This record gives sequence, C-alpha cells and structure tokens, in this order.
Amino acid sequence: MSEGSLEAPVRHPIDWKNPDFYDEAKLDEELRRVFDICHGCRRCFNLCDSFPRLFDLIDEAPSEELDTVDSKDFKPVVDACTLCDMCFMVKCPYVPPHEFNLDFPHLMLRYRAVEAKKKGAPFAEKQLTATDRNGKLAAGALSGVANWATDRGNGLTRPLMEKAADVHRDAALPKFAKKTLVASAKANPPKADDKAPAAGKKKAVIYATCYGNYNTPEVGEALLGVLAKNGVAAEVVYPECCGMPQMEQGAIQDVAEKAKRVAASLERYVDDGYEVIALVPSCALMLKFEWPLILPDDERIKKLSAATRDASEYVVRLAKEFGLADGLKPLDGPVTVHIACHSRAQNMGQKATEMLKLIPEIELTVVERCSGHGGSWGVMKENFEVGIKVGRPVFRQAKANGKAKYVASECPLAGLHIAQGMEMSAKDADEKASLPETTPHPITLFAKAYGL
Repeated sequence: MSEGSLEAPVRHPIDWKNPDFYDEAKLDEELRRVFDICHGCRRCFNLCDSFPRLFDLIDEAPSEELDTVDSKDFKPVVDACTLCDMCFMVKCPYVPPHEFNLDFPHLMLRYRAVEAKKKGAPFAEKQLTATDRNGKLAAGALSGVANWATDRGNGLTRPLMEKAADVHRDAALPKFAKKTLVASAKANPPKADDKAPAAGKKKAVIYATCYGNYNTPEVGEALLGVLAKNGVAAEVVYPECCGMPQMEQGAIQDVAEKAKRVAASLERYVDDGYEVIALVPSCALMLKFEWPLILPDDERIKKLSAATRDASEYVVRLAKEFGLADGLKPLDGPVTVHIACHSRAQNMGQKATEMLKLIPEIELTVVERCSGHGGSWGVMKENFEVGIKVGRPVFRQAKANGKAKYVASECPLAGLHIAQGMEMSAKDADEKASLPETTPHPITLFAKAYGL
C-alpha cells in the first residue's frame, strides 16, 4: 500500500442517519481497523493525548498488538479527542481519497454519538455546555454575581463546582459581559466611512456566536469598528449557538437542528449578497465545513457555507481586494499571535498572521500549535492537567523570550488557557518578570492600531 495521496484530502459526509452508524459491533470493527493503521504509523504521537493513550494501550497489551486490547479500554482514547481536526488536516497520510479512508476525529464523533444515543450526555457536562441558556442567565445584570461565583480564586464556590459539575477548581472560566454584543451594537451602531476604499462595495453580517455575544463582545465591537473605518456597513445577528459544544458530546441531531434554524435565519442576508463573518474559529468551522457534512443535501446550509468567512480572513480579503483605509499606526510593543487549531482546520492559511502584518512596523511571533484547551474539554477535572501539559510549548513560545507585549489567539478560550498557562509556568519557575497582556482576538489589536 502506498503512503499518502497525490490528491487533495476530502471529507465524506457524516452518515449519522444510517442505522449502521449506531451499530456497536460495526463501530468496534471500524475502531479496530483504524487503530491498527494508527499503531503501524504513529505519526500523530505528539498531537494530543488520544494517540499516546492508544499506543500505550497497545504496547502494554500481552501481544503488543491490538488483538489483545479489550474494546472497553478504547473509551479513554475517545475521551481525550477534542475534535481539533489536526490529525486529519496536518499529519495523517491516510485520509480520503487514500484507500485506507481514515477520518479519526469523525470516528471519535461516531463513538460519542453511539454513547449519546445509548445513555445521553453526562448531566453536568450538558448543563455546562448549554451556552445560550447560561449566557442569557449570567450576562447583563447578573454578570457580577456570575463572575464572582466562577472566579478561580473563589474558595467557596469553586470546590462545590468541582464536586457537582466536575469542573476543575483551578481552571480559568470565561467571564460574562455586562452587555451582550447584540445589545451593544444595537445601542451604538457604527457608521461606515463613505470615503473608504471599500465603501458601498461590500456588505457583511456578523454572526456573534455564543462566546462573542455573551463573553467577549469587545471582539465584535473591534471588528465592527474596523469594518466601519473601511467603509463596510455591517450588522450583528445572533440566532443561537452553532452547536459545537453539542457536537463534542456526539449529539449530532441537536447540531443538525441548530444548523437548520441558524441557516434559515441568515438566509435573507446570504440571498442579498452579504458575507457572514463568524467571530470564533470553531463556529466558522461549523458553518463552513461541519454543517454541510452533517446535512449535505440542505441548500440553505450550502449557501451559508459558501458565504461564511472567518473574521481575520475577511479583513485580509478586504485589504487584498480594495486596500485598507489609512490610519494604521504601530503598536506599542511586540505581539505573539496563536493560530488556533480550528483556524488551521479551515484550510485558509494563517489569516491572523497576514492581518497583523498589515500593521506598520509590527514585531510578530507566530505560534502554530495546540494550546491544549479543547473547548469545554480542558476545564473538566480529569482533563485540566493534561491540557496544561499539552499547552506548555505554547506557553513558552507565547512569551517570545520575554519580549512580547501582547499575546492574541484567534480562539478566545485558547487565549484564556494560554494566559493561565503562562501565569502558572512563571509561578513554577519563580519568574519575576511581568507577563504579556492577553487579548481575546487579533482583531482587537488591529482596532487598537487604528486608534479605535
């Protein structure tokens, strides 16, 4: 058999409506087929904790082969997968159209879908990832109370949260905003500069995402400011969450329903020539790639996928097509930018790097490696320390040998994790030097360079 393919990788639709998808015997057969190929290759040994767990299982088996590994021992391998897609996108030589037809992340998704159909998602995890309900309750007037209760320094509430919800007491959790992005944009709609190069030539709608709406509205506000400066009239919409948290749990039916509702809500914009900008890479990935694989025959989703842009991707396209408005000034220090896994999985290149390089005289360090967070995965009690271990190379690089003034990640959750990791590593090394300032997205630094 040949290794690798001369053709571009392709991804097959997820066959979740087929009863065979949930057949446990057939699932086990496919797990063993794929795991045996992985065992013979081992190229992914340093990507995440799934592969070391798998290889240890095999190496410690009586025959040192997969045939003497019990299927019940596969679950920790599956549980360690964060669906980052890096094995599929950057490492595996056997992805389709290769005849081995490996798609490790979607196989892990299938295992979780079988689990979810059989016994449902764990109660605490399901509550934690009900992002819209949690955001509506905690953002706004109650944000102060919510942020006090979830602060990792709170010795009263965090041990209780660890016991009741399995959330590690030391894991940094997102803060809730006093005003949502939708409310902020409605109260202060930006006015597009009618003298900018792109004025009257581009229309965009910002899909706020649950995190951008309830936790980091400053990212959307920065993007709105940059777009207005460049003559793009944009508005903010937020029908509901993209379903990535539910996808991580294997609840594919729930994701499909969300996809249909969001696509229906955004259809009028797409039909009117708007481009849809997603504020979080994971959400852009869902709209661009995962939804069309879950509902491959849905015309609304196909149209939305074609119209969706990542935030950094959109600004770079704007610059290339029309040139940017004058006014960008150098920042007051060097920057480290972390290229998130779900940005890389969009197969669009390092758009955050390209965008930041448009800032005059920028001194930029680029980190292209997993932060170890993995969405809700990294805050759980059984995963937090593994996530910190996986992220240590990123924490070291982010500081850029002590030179970085700012650290920005395209993924705000990864940025939160990197900030905590840098703090922990500095404490462990007894370092006295001040740490870089972390920002929730590179677009906030781009807006700063514009003086917005």
